[in-house]
Amino acid sequence: MMKKYSKAVRTVSMLIAMLFTSTVLAASASKIDSDANKAIQVFKEDVNGAQVFLDQSAGYLIFPRVIKVGIGLGAETGEGALRVGGQTIAYYRTTSGSVGLQLGAQAKSIVIAFMTKESLQKFRDSSGWKVGVDGSVALIDLGAGKTIDTNNIKDPVVGFIFGSKGLMYNLTLEGSKFSKLDKS
Repeated sequence: MMKKYSKAVRTVSMLIAMLFTSTVLAASASKIDSDANKAIQVFKEDVNGAQVFLDQSAGYLIFPRVIKVGIGLGAETGEGALRVGGQTIAYYRTTSGSVGLQLGAQAKSIVIAFMTKESLQKFRDSSGWKVGVDGSVALIDLGAGKTIDTNNIKDPVVGFIFGSKGLMYNLTLEGSKFSKLDKS
């Protein structure tokens, strides 16, 4: 029994190390922008009302590819861009960890929209914004219709998880931390 546990811990440690090693080899600003453009295009194609929604936001974070791996312990990370008026003004990394019943890997895209200037400014003024501590993100479940009803969205910060691929399913941003990157 101890051998199985030890092997699982080594495997998890290796997966987490590989996941976070990829952040050391971080993408360039132009690569993040290119990937963010592609992810936003997919978001607009797959979700009715996405363009109107993004236009109504004060700004939004787009993480084109967030990777999560886990075997009992899990880790998640990705890099993205903060856009205001459709232009990138800063770059961020998202990270989170989890403990619990999980096995596998997953890649997904995330859009977090700041619907008020105040919520955007609070985010920008933080040194490391953590969901559930520094602010909450209302996740929008699009359901089968895949339509955003902008009249019903009243939350100051709204999130969308889309394009999930992989063997793990977890629609939460709770505990995710967003840290500003220096890409100058």
